[in-house]
Order: sequence, then C-alpha cells, then structure tokens
Amino acid sequence: MTIKGEIRAREELLVDGEVEGQLESQSRLTVGPNGKVLGNIKAREVAIFGSVRGNVEVTEKIAIREQGSLVGDIKGAGISIDDGAYFKGSIDIVRLEPKATSKAVVSEPRMEAQPV
Repeated sequence: MTIKGEIRAREELLVDGEVEGQLESQSRLTVGPNGKVLGNIKAREVAIFGSVRGNVEVTEKIAIREQGSLVGDIKGAGISIDDGAYFKGSIDIVRLEPKATSKAVVSEPRMEAQPV
C-alpha cells in the first residue's frame, strides 16, 4: 500500500507500507521492516525497523533498529542506534522539561492599617 499525504494520529501508529508525506503521532510511531517513509516524522517515540528519508522530531526517544535506515536530522531527548543500522544526518539532543510540580500556595502577610 502507498499513501501520499499527511497522517496525524493520537494513538500508536505502525507503518509497514509506503508513506510519502508528514507523519505525526501523539504516541509511539513504528516504521516496520517493510515500511518506507519519505517525509518528516513528529511523535513522542519513534522506532525504525524499515527506511525513513526525512527529519525526525521526538519528545522522548528514537530507536533505529538493526536493519533500520534513517537519512535525515534527528531532534529529541534520547537516541538509540543498533549495530547494523544506517544513519546519515545530524543529531540535536534536547533536554526534557521537568514536569511541573504542584507547589503549595503561600500567602504573604497582609499589612493592615492600625488606628492611631
């Protein structure tokens, strides 16, 4: 199967055919062994077992597996490249933003006018 266009998903997405265009997932995106992507990818996590030609941006991590191939730039918090994988491009490691912790609200003392 070949798909041309933009794909957006909220759930996990598995590509095991050919896609030409931008892919976006709010979850994990996997390019299977038979998957070929020609376009940019944006997701929380990406695992590449097939072939990708385009830039990949992840908020957490990207893994290029043993037979996987990526020609393009990577931007993300973590990266794993297995022996036997192919990668050509640049890597921009970004730090994860610390999760906001709820802080107790401390009220400041009020200054009240005192009668003279």
